Amino acid sequence: MNKKAAKIKTNAPNRFTRRHFIVGALAAGFAAAVRPIAAQTVIHTDTAGLIAGEVKIPVADGQIPAYRAMPATGKNYPIVLVVHEIFGVHEYLRDVCRRFAKLGYHAVATELFARQGDVSKITNIDEIRNVVAQVPDAQVLADLDATFAWASKNGGDGSKLGITGFCWGGRIVWLYAAHSPRLTAGVAWYGRLTGVVDDLHPVHPLDLVKSIKAPVLGLYGAEDQGIPVEMVEMMQDELKAAKHPSEIIIYPNAPHAFHSDYRASYRQEPAQDGWKRLQAWFKKYGVA
Repeated sequence: MNKKAAKIKTNAPNRFTRRHFIVGALAAGFAAAVRPIAAQTVIHTDTAGLIAGEVKIPVADGQIPAYRAMPATGKNYPIVLVVHEIFGVHEYLRDVCRRFAKLGYHAVATELFARQGDVSKITNIDEIRNVVAQVPDAQVLADLDATFAWASKNGGDGSKLGITGFCWGGRIVWLYAAHSPRLTAGVAWYGRLTGVVDDLHPVHPLDLVKSIKAPVLGLYGAEDQGIPVEMVEMMQDELKAAKHPSEIIIYPNAPHAFHSDYRASYRQEPAQDGWKRLQAWFKKYGVA
């Protein structure tokens, strides 16, 4: 763990231009790598009473696609940034946005791999990981800032900003909580807490405990084969030592991706409990 890791810089010259964008629109349905889906557990949230669909988020070097869902009437809804897994913004993430919209939020899931590759069509998990490894943290944080700016001008309340993310996106929640002074609260679902340090990924959540600006609720599974429970407990200890309001819940017998209702990893009890805790967390800290 790099105790002296530098802050992620998002104001460095942008290396990307419009011609580098690979994803111009979101793919329909579920990502190719996760098919066939577990149809017996998949949750479907309809669009009745909602404005829902694809939008374009202006960024410094062009536009990136995103899925937005919000109530059809009214304005100034609390904003929630929904950060995807390594599979990008597919149907599961779109449904999560609609679930938030039904609760009265303006939820936006932005395709954060748009410049590096279209992971929705890749079936080989190692090829997907190769694409994801090329995505700079600084780029992701800047794109989330741009998403927040867009949502604030398009029906969202800029004074109430929440973020939640799953797997790859769970790690990003912790990073964004250390990055954004505008963030109200976050919920990280089984996000990686440490890893290899390189130019694109200079710090990890465990390095940033003292820099976290907003309260984060971490939701983890004790049976996660990719994130050892000892590492999660270390994060808990670091947060407590820093007297930070962030908290971590560890669910016994839950594997990685226990909220992903379209996969065999889905576990109904912790998934539903985590969703209730998310709502209570956002309400407690003023996102709702």
